[in-house]
Amino acid sequence: MAQLIRLLLPIVVLATGYLGYRLLSEKEEKKMPLRPVSRIIEAEASLLQKSDYRVTLFAQGIVQPHNQTSLTPRVSGRIIKISPNFESGSFFNRGDVLLELDTTDFLSARTSAEARLARADAALVQEEARAKQALLDWNDLGYTTEPTALVLREPQLKEANANVKAANADLSETIRDLERTKVLAPYAGRVKTRMVGLGQSVNSGTTLGDIFSTDFAEVRLALSGRELAHVTLPNNPEDPPLPITLVDALTDESNQSWKGMVVRTEGTLDERSRKLFVIARVNDPFGLKTETEGPLRIGQPVRAILDGSIIPDVFIIPRKTLRHPDEILLINPEDSTLKRQKITPIWTDKENLIVSADLIEGWHIVTNRLAAAPNGAKVKIIKPEAQEPKAALKEKPNPAA
Repeated sequence: MAQLIRLLLPIVVLATGYLGYRLLSEKEEKKMPLRPVSRIIEAEASLLQKSDYRVTLFAQGIVQPHNQTSLTPRVSGRIIKISPNFESGSFFNRGDVLLELDTTDFLSARTSAEARLARADAALVQEEARAKQALLDWNDLGYTTEPTALVLREPQLKEANANVKAANADLSETIRDLERTKVLAPYAGRVKTRMVGLGQSVNSGTTLGDIFSTDFAEVRLALSGRELAHVTLPNNPEDPPLPITLVDALTDESNQSWKGMVVRTEGTLDERSRKLFVIARVNDPFGLKTETEGPLRIGQPVRAILDGSIIPDVFIIPRKTLRHPDEILLINPEDSTLKRQKITPIWTDKENLIVSADLIEGWHIVTNRLAAAPNGAKVKIIKPEAQEPKAALKEKPNPAA
């Protein structure tokens, strides 16, 4: 037994030493730091260049008619006729007869007025004859003094003349009332709503319906103080109008647009928003006299596009290049290193930020997203990868087929 132990002891010592050496070697390897591997960042970029930028202003509004009227008759009566042009949505011209009232009572009133005028004329003729006869009688009696006004029946003549004038006025009034039994269109327009029916009795204050003019429509648009600095508006009647484009706001899929002009501005700022309202006009909104892409209906919401001033020598920064709300990534062309740059835009729109300072022409701006972008990192500019066209969606079979 002792002999066996003496034989195995050297083997155990050797094994123990080997295991200790392995453990110590692995521990030392873990303590050794990893050697850093430098990597060049690949980025898509575009050249920074100054250019002129045209400011485009956007606003929204509702189409309103230039004239809108609640139509009322000027006399009372019973409706006996309604024109086809006086239906909801119908068009009419200026002077068209939209509605007629019963004329029986007005014809009787005219006949009575004509009779009163005839009696007044007859009474005036008689008084004139009496005045002449009174002057003859005065001379025949041999009076040497001038006859008085009473002798010449001047008061009676004045009364007879006044009666004739009053009768004429009554006749003119009855003729006007007879003409007013026909309700005429005050302008060329369209019927919004008709509120009365055939056979209905109406008074002089009864609303027959609502109508509006079709010569042109107007849109009230709000512009902020920041926007007003980039546009010249017509403030006086002699100022030239400003072109504007209106686009249908009911749906984004519509391609309809209408050309108009900003013709005037309101004199005061809105108390709540501190914005100035301008009035844009569109001639012939329904295309009655000119060809249009489609009618511009009253009450329709529209988006307005207005060309503003030109800002010279600025950098146009696309929004998609922003890494943070106010930060972009630049590439120094001298050493191809990356630099984070904060920007302060002087104007913004839906797609771009306009910057006039803090940028250097000739540098590059990174246009794609980078996972890591430390300052001073080496950058290699690459071309944008071509996007593969999306595969067309397979048409699902129709179960009903």
